[in-house]
Parts: sequence; C-alpha cells; structure tokens
Amino acid sequence: MIKTLTFASMHFSIAFGVTYLLTGDIVVGGLVAIVEPAVNTVAFFFHEKVWNRVTARRQQAAERQASRPSGMNGAVLAS
Repeated sequence: MIKTLTFASMHFSIAFGVTYLLTGDIVVGGLVAIVEPAVNTVAFFFHEKVWNRVTARRQQAAERQASRPSGMNGAVLAS
C-alpha cells in the first residue's frame, strides 16, 4: 500500500504541474491533479493485484510442469 501512496503523490504533482503549465489556471490544474490521478491510483492498485495473481498462476503452472516425470509432457495416452 505504501508503494501505491507514493505513486499517487508523485502522480498528483505531475498532473498539477503539466495541467498548470498548459492552462495557466490553478483551479483547473488542481481539479485535474485530484481527479485523474485518484482514478489512476485506484486502477493501479487493482492492476497490481491482478498482475500478482497472473504471475502466481504462471509460476504454479511452471512448477507443476517441472514436477512431472520426464515422460509425462501432457500428451494423452491412446488405449
């Protein structure tokens, strides 16, 4: 969660700075700095959760594959 909060802080600063430089308006810069990074931060948090789940599943699949005897490569045996 700390990683998410530091990312949010950085993102707020960048969003404000870029918007202020483009518009020259502190209010618009502030609004964009609050809304856009807040939405992005929530999306990033869930993206990390999904990414970790996918990584774990891939690792489990690789471990299962590695633990199979060498003659068992997933092929179906004909009777």
